[in-house]
Amino acid sequence: MDYKATAKGVLTAIGGKDNLVSAAHCATRLRLVISDNGKVHKTDLENVDGVKGVFEASGQLQIIIGTGAVNKVYDEFIALAGVSAASKDDVKQAAAAKQPIAKRAIKTLGDIFVPIIPAIVASGLLMGLMEGFTKISPALAESGTYTVFHLFSNAAFVFLPILIAFSAARAFGGNPFLGAVIGMIMIHPDLLNAWAVAGADKIPSVGVWFNLYDINLVGYQGHVIPVVIAVWFMSTLEKKLHKIVPEMIDLFVTPLVTVLVTGYLTLTVFGPIFSWLESGVLIGMQTLIAIPFGIGAALCGAVYAPTVVAGIHHMYNALEAGMLSSTGVNTWMPIATAANVAQGAAALAFGLKTRNRKSKAVALPASLSAFLGITEPAIFGVNLRYVRPFFAGCAGGAAGALVAGWLHVGATAYGITGLFGILITTQNLMQYLLVMLVAFGVAFTLTFVLYRDEETSSQPALDINATPVVTGIASPLSGEVIPMSEVPDDTFASGVLGGGVAILPSEGKIVAPANATVSMLPASRHAVGLTLDDGTELLIHIGINTVELKGEGFTALVREGDKVNKGQTILTFDPAYLTAQGYSIITPVIVTDGADNLVPAPQAHTMISALAPLLTQQANTVKEPVYAG
Repeated sequence: MDYKATAKGVLTAIGGKDNLVSAAHCATRLRLVISDNGKVHKTDLENVDGVKGVFEASGQLQIIIGTGAVNKVYDEFIALAGVSAASKDDVKQAAAAKQPIAKRAIKTLGDIFVPIIPAIVASGLLMGLMEGFTKISPALAESGTYTVFHLFSNAAFVFLPILIAFSAARAFGGNPFLGAVIGMIMIHPDLLNAWAVAGADKIPSVGVWFNLYDINLVGYQGHVIPVVIAVWFMSTLEKKLHKIVPEMIDLFVTPLVTVLVTGYLTLTVFGPIFSWLESGVLIGMQTLIAIPFGIGAALCGAVYAPTVVAGIHHMYNALEAGMLSSTGVNTWMPIATAANVAQGAAALAFGLKTRNRKSKAVALPASLSAFLGITEPAIFGVNLRYVRPFFAGCAGGAAGALVAGWLHVGATAYGITGLFGILITTQNLMQYLLVMLVAFGVAFTLTFVLYRDEETSSQPALDINATPVVTGIASPLSGEVIPMSEVPDDTFASGVLGGGVAILPSEGKIVAPANATVSMLPASRHAVGLTLDDGTELLIHIGINTVELKGEGFTALVREGDKVNKGQTILTFDPAYLTAQGYSIITPVIVTDGADNLVPAPQAHTMISALAPLLTQQANTVKEPVYAG
């Protein structure tokens, strides 16, 4: 391949360097963020020599080049485009900026509220424990010890606007300390505490700027969204000022103007308007949950797991924080618990009923994780794959949430669900346990009744310790065989990188299938390229889009250029961690050399032990098959 010519062809086909926002690469493809996708000539791009395929995913234009060549094409590409090399994280952020505004808003809420969870959990747990102790010994509520620990337990909620403002400024790219100042302004002691407004004889107000109108001197304790909006404006203003204010006076002028303008608009516009809107949303959700007989809560419990699949469940953090701030009770948490426990129960029922040893090994620990509040392993690793357990889990979530709404179960914090949730539901512990029991029972029973083992794949399982069918070639990992066409990534499913097979791993270990040399091992350690002693090149790509984890969850036991022996462990990974982060762990194993001459066919040759038909070469090639059956 003429790497420079390929890079030049790609740059021309995407509309030139002016249409390029950012560029990075992974083990197999260029990952580009384009300014205007309408200027991309896709047909021309696909016809560039060396380009094996083109598709769009997650806001990125992904151009398939192949292992061993993509890094060389990338070097030529960024030189021609005159841009700096970007990390995959940079490209991911640039692509995220092009996502629909609704998806960006939901992601931003997660970025703001997830970092606050430890503070809320600490306060909520302590509050729950104090409530439990005072039930056992009522006299404790009058003691100095209770007074001190009560102070500790509600500190995060009293000063929640400051925590939110600090976190929001980080998420919006502003100065976190200026964000904290805006939060302080909103709950300043000179303002009437928002929780005391109802009992006040008169709301204080002052005239500002020639008394055109009065500003009510009321704080924003118990409010969430007004803080986020105010800090978003502050961050936007601050970044614009940094660009236009001369550097010599920027340190003084920018913070001063930012705080003055944002503070004034917060007390006159953002606070009054968005606190009213937020109160409406909270009242609406609480009204839905409080529909008689728990019907509204049941609806919420049914749709919770699908929102986890869609990746938008972090938006509930803002809802829970608002509930806690306004009423001190989080009625959403028991609903989330019902949904999570139900998905765990469905995975457990599947694991107990299936006769597939590998599937059982995945399902049982995944169910335990769900009972502790982490549902991704159960949902993505088991329930969604077999469909019926997932819907049984949704039904169980609805049933458990029905009980939660009917009995008005609430928590004193957010960020904890499942079994550990008993620590923040001490005021209604028995009702909370009933919520979990109902969710578990319905999901478990439905799954056990509806699931049939014939739904599992008829493909054989792999065992790296099995005697290989083909002399000298073993399986690089244990697991269940999946047709390459079912891999949730167009690059692999289309076969443009070469023929191969996909495996759903049953353990996190990659071994050398034969004596070989490690030809490629990226810093992200999500893939490994091997050149076998007979010259065959293999690519083992662990999971889909796992390059985005930047090495988290992977451990390389070898280095690029090392010689390895058949059966030697070359890389380990944590399947549970990858799944919990929302990534598929399906692992394509591909023959990459001569990929243009290798196509899937009904009468394929066997590649690794116990595999179904895998590879063949075109009939017009004279080269002997790499693997003989």
